[in-house]
Amino acid sequence: MHVGVMRLTFHIPHARSLKEKRSVVRKIRERLRARFEVSIAEVDAQDLLQKAVFGVCVVSADHTVCDKVLADVARAAELAEDAQLTARSTEIVPYGDELYEPDDDM
Repeated sequence: MHVGVMRLTFHIPHARSLKEKRSVVRKIRERLRARFEVSIAEVDAQDLLQKAVFGVCVVSADHTVCDKVLADVARAAELAEDAQLTARSTEIVPYGDELYEPDDDM
């Protein structure tokens, strides 16, 4: 099993209040969650008016599937109308029993 994690940072230039920012954040979050079936949450900068940071996660049996899904999410994030993607970082981590060699005694 592989876990793909991505951090997306957005600048929201038109947000003049936290209410306006929350509206943009909710729109981006729901659009990406529905389109790509990923877990996504705002993970930092909640009190800053014009900055939003999301954590995105996908789990798959295949490393390449995680990589493709996260790349697709990043491309869609770049097209957000109300916010500008300013940074992204991705990590894919193997997880589970395949990390260990099989035990010959079993």
